[in-house]
Amino acid sequence: MFSHLSKSVRQYMLVTFNYWNFTITDGALRMLVVLYFHDLGYSTLEIASLFLFYEFFGVVTNLIGGWLGARLGLNKTMNLGLAMQIIALVMLAVPHVWLTIPWVMAAQALSGIAKDLNKMSAKSSIKTLVPDEQQGALYKWIAILTGSKNALKGAGFFVGGLLLSLVGFKSAVLLMAALLTLVFIGSVLGLESNMGKAKDKPKFKQIFSKSSSINILSAARMFLFGARDVWFVVALPVYLGSVFGWDHLWVGGFLATWVIAYGFVQGIAPKITGKAQGKVPDGSAALWWAGLLALITAAIAYAVQIGWQPELVIVVGLMIFGAVFAVNSSLHSYLIVSYAKGDGVSLDVGFYYMANAMGRLIGTILSGWIFQIAGLAACLWVSFAFLAITTLISIRLPKITQTAKA
Repeated sequence: MFSHLSKSVRQYMLVTFNYWNFTITDGALRMLVVLYFHDLGYSTLEIASLFLFYEFFGVVTNLIGGWLGARLGLNKTMNLGLAMQIIALVMLAVPHVWLTIPWVMAAQALSGIAKDLNKMSAKSSIKTLVPDEQQGALYKWIAILTGSKNALKGAGFFVGGLLLSLVGFKSAVLLMAALLTLVFIGSVLGLESNMGKAKDKPKFKQIFSKSSSINILSAARMFLFGARDVWFVVALPVYLGSVFGWDHLWVGGFLATWVIAYGFVQGIAPKITGKAQGKVPDGSAALWWAGLLALITAAIAYAVQIGWQPELVIVVGLMIFGAVFAVNSSLHSYLIVSYAKGDGVSLDVGFYYMANAMGRLIGTILSGWIFQIAGLAACLWVSFAFLAITTLISIRLPKITQTAKA
């Protein structure tokens, strides 16, 4: 059926298919863990601790995963990620008396490693499939992959809650493991064996990028994602339930809608940022959009602090935040792949997503701690401070606008 398509397009479709299926199970697993362990009587702090290894090992994986991808090939790192997610799901399909915090943290650690191996492999592989002179096509493909990932992760939240209601926790994780096993088999058979493998085997010390552009972008990315997760991961769900009195269905539905809308905006980011006028973004675009997001966050934080229409401000304000954040994220995702060198691209992409994971880890920890001692407004002011730092860092990004070629 796909024989008329070029080899690069077929490989892109397979990579995207792998990434989509993985992403749905990743979102569903997060919701399953939160809801199921809440039902078992775990405290919110204990539930939050289950995700710390997930985020921590994302930092480690992105740092080492890029090196592995360059040495072994992106097909192997993508397939390894799928296999590890299958193992993590099976680990959770044990009797509930075995589901101790250390056991679940270990499963979540595997899942975190799997997620970042899969993401790094998917995004790096696109660089190998698109010629360097076709920057417009590269931006478009990256935006579609990134946007669809977040939309499907939001859909995964719904899938997790639905499976828990219909078949229970154990059957839900086993069903997802079975699905990923089929995806894994297709991936092993279909992906090219040399995709993304560097011509010269990189040494381990090369995991740290020597490119100033990538180092600057990575620092900006770390504060950008720290700014999101400092209010989104723990503070917002707890605030919606405890202050507004929303039940779990409303809280989960709002978060899922937010993530799906966020993913949709990421997918159309090239249209928003000017590709239709024949240009692809450079560092000046990243600077402008980071500054806009900082101003929006400051306005939301101030309104929440003075108690002006808090429910309206949070629901509408954070949807606006999500849309502008999505453009920022899509711009960054394009710029890292554009800046990365073609040979051994996964080294640069892995280092960059290590910074992304570090920002998520910092944001996750601060979200619970700052909300506990000072409330949601304080979390939003910290978010503003992080975005102000992102804006300042972005001043140093290269400002050379390229012409888009489809």
